[in-house]
This record gives sequence, structure tokens and C-alpha cells, in this order.
Amino acid sequence: MADAPNATDELYPIAVLIDELKHDDVLLRLNAIHRLSTIALALGAERTRDELIPFLDESVEDEDEVLVALSEELGSFIEYVGGPDFGHVLLSPLENLAAIEEPVVRDKAVESLNKICNELSPKQVEEYFIPLTFRLSKADWFTSKVSGCGLYTAPYSKVSAGTQEDLRKAFGQLVHDETPMVRRQAATNMAKFVKEMPADVVIEEMMPLFQHLAQDDQDSVRLLTIEILASIAEVVPKEQQSSHGVLLALLRSLMEDKSWRVRYMIADRFEQIAKAVDDEVLSRDLVPAFVKMLKDTEAEVRTAIASQIPGFCALIDRNVLLNDIMGSIEDLVSDTSQHVRAALGTQISGLAPILGKQETIDHLLPMFLQMLKDEFPEVRLHIISKLELVNQVIGIELLSQSLLPAIIQLAEDKQWRVRLAIIEYIPLLASQLGVKFFDEKPLRTT
Repeated sequence: MADAPNATDELYPIAVLIDELKHDDVLLRLNAIHRLSTIALALGAERTRDELIPFLDESVEDEDEVLVALSEELGSFIEYVGGPDFGHVLLSPLENLAAIEEPVVRDKAVESLNKICNELSPKQVEEYFIPLTFRLSKADWFTSKVSGCGLYTAPYSKVSAGTQEDLRKAFGQLVHDETPMVRRQAATNMAKFVKEMPADVVIEEMMPLFQHLAQDDQDSVRLLTIEILASIAEVVPKEQQSSHGVLLALLRSLMEDKSWRVRYMIADRFEQIAKAVDDEVLSRDLVPAFVKMLKDTEAEVRTAIASQIPGFCALIDRNVLLNDIMGSIEDLVSDTSQHVRAALGTQISGLAPILGKQETIDHLLPMFLQMLKDEFPEVRLHIISKLELVNQVIGIELLSQSLLPAIIQLAEDKQWRVRLAIIEYIPLLASQLGVKFFDEKPLRTT
């Protein structure tokens, strides 16, 4: 008789959970999902595998916020089903969630699937995870294929060479899918996928896929290939790049793409790409492209490339910077877009250590003076907040002689943030100029 109440007590948690998961109130259902681990502990690993997971497998028709929570909980559920040896039992409900129409649910399901994959043994990955990846990738609905695109990187290093080849072939089919949404997701995930492969496989098999995506008729696909380009450039040794014409041809093509959104993506990652290519490509292709982007017709592209100025210029010869690039940078001081000038204001000081004292005096100080008088307060603010870099190169006294009148004028700026920046800068100025300087040249703001 004593056993009966215990059995009833054991059934109670799952009964409560089932009631709450079926409740009309979405908050109660959501709370039940967040309490899954508590329920699983009460049930024990075996009953969680045999009863709770199958029940959850059938519970994928609900509000999106409930399904997102379920997807997230399952990603951390391995310990409740008996550890990694039983981790594969979680794949079925997550596969169903990865096929849901709502992107936020699918994304969380894919994230959890990859998390679980990392804890599975190679045998489990081959037996359970790879078939799941292929099922989603070859499904009729594009939503499943989109999820499938995100499930290639995590298992790749755990499987045999033959399965790796199958994964590459299946991924290639996604790259050639007729639906732009699938091709976009393939492009997004390919940047990570190629990093799992040796250079020869990347050149032989991934380069043609990259070429296909980089020439896609949808700019929303092409702009995502910039990350792939950067990844391939990192994987393929620099000495092999110049001899590989396809990579360079695609790089040139993307840098001159008719869509400003694609050019923006290149501009935004210019330094990253420059670090991954050899010196020949850097000087022959990237320097002219950099200058061209500084003069791009779209302000968004000029803003993005302005943010790359110090990083890129540190990689090139100083004479090339002075002779080929500096003039175009100086033109940005009077750019028609305030956002371009503001971006320049945050970065321009970074050129001082690269140029050295004399060239900073000749080239940067006149730019600073002009930008300290810019009508857009963000520009003035950025220049003031970055003067320390210039100070380190040319010295505080020379900097003050050149810019002090403009700085004093800004102490009465109508923008409070500019005045605050001046207040914060004055102690630095005072400590480095010393008492004698202020005795001889007291600051007068009235």
C-alpha cells in the first residue's frame, strides 16, 4: 500500500506540467517551459527520455515566445536525459522546431542543435545528427533548408572524410538553391564552414561555390559573400593567393559592385581583408580600391571606409599613404555628409603615429583646425576626444599653440556635450603644459 502514494507522487509533476503546457494562458505555458529542468529532475533521466521528450516532441504548435523558450531549454538539457551518451534524444523535438515558420524560433533551435552536437560522440553525430542535417537541407519547404544551412560547421570536424565530402556536396546544393532566402543563409554560414577545411579543399570545392554566390543576381546575397572572401583569404596561404586568379577577380568585382550595399560591406571590412592578402595584392589592388571608396558616390560607403583609415594605412608604406591616399582623406574634411565627417573625426587622430611628427604638423593639424569648427557637433566632439593620440606624437605645447584658440572657443559651444568634452580635456592640457604656460598665457573665455 505504501507504494501507491509514491507512484502517484511521481506522476504528479508530469501531470501538472502537461496541464500547464496545455493551459489557455500563454504565461502559464511559458513558465512551464522554464521549469522543464525541475520537472526532469523529479522524473529522473530515464523517464525524461521516455516520457517528457516524446511529449515535448508533439508540443511544437504554440506561440512563438513559448517555442523560443522551449528551443533554448532543450539546448541545455543533456544533463537531464542522462548525459552526452543520450544527447541524441533531444534532436527530434529540435528538428521539428527548426522547421517552424517563425525565424526567431528556427534560429534558437539551430543554436541549440549545434550546442548539443558539440557534446555528442563522433558515432552519435554520424548516426543521428548528419541525417537530421540532410533531412532539413533537402526538405520541400525553404524554412527547413534555411535551418539546414546552419548545421554543417559543428559536425564537420567530428565525422569521417567520406561524410565530410557528403556534407560539402549537400552544402553546394543549398548554395545553388532557387530560393534567395536559402542562398542568403548558405552565404552567411559558408564563412564559418570554410574555416573547418584545409586550403586545397577550399580552393578546389569552396571557391566555385563562393564564385556562384558572389555573382548572384540578388545584392542581398552578394553582400553576404564579403565574410566568405575574408575567411577564404585567411585559410588560403598568402603565397597561393596571387596565383589564384578567381579569388582576385571576385575581390575586384565585389569592390566595384553596382550595389552600394555590397561596396559598403567591403568598405566595412577593408582592414580585415587587407590583413589576409599578400603585399602584392595590397599595393596593386587594395590601395586604388581604398582611394576609390573614399570618393564613392554613396555617403554610407564613404562613412564605412573612413572608419578603416588608421587600420588600413598602418599596413601600407608611408610614402604610398602620403602620395596616393592622403589627398583623398583630406577631401573628407569638407565632405557633404556630416556622418562621413563624424566618422573621419573618430579615426583621423589614429594617423598621427603612422605619419610621424612633421607630417602630422603638415597634414593633420590643418584638418583638425577645420574640423573643430565643423557645424555638426559630433564632428567637433570626436576631434576633441581623440587629441591625446596627436599629443603623443607632436607634443602638447605644439598641439596647444595650433589648436588652443579653437579649443577655448569650444568652451562656449552651444552643445553641452562639446563643452563637457572640453572640461574633461582641460586637466590633461593643464597637467602637461604646466603652471608656467598658464601664467604666461592664461585661458580667457570671456
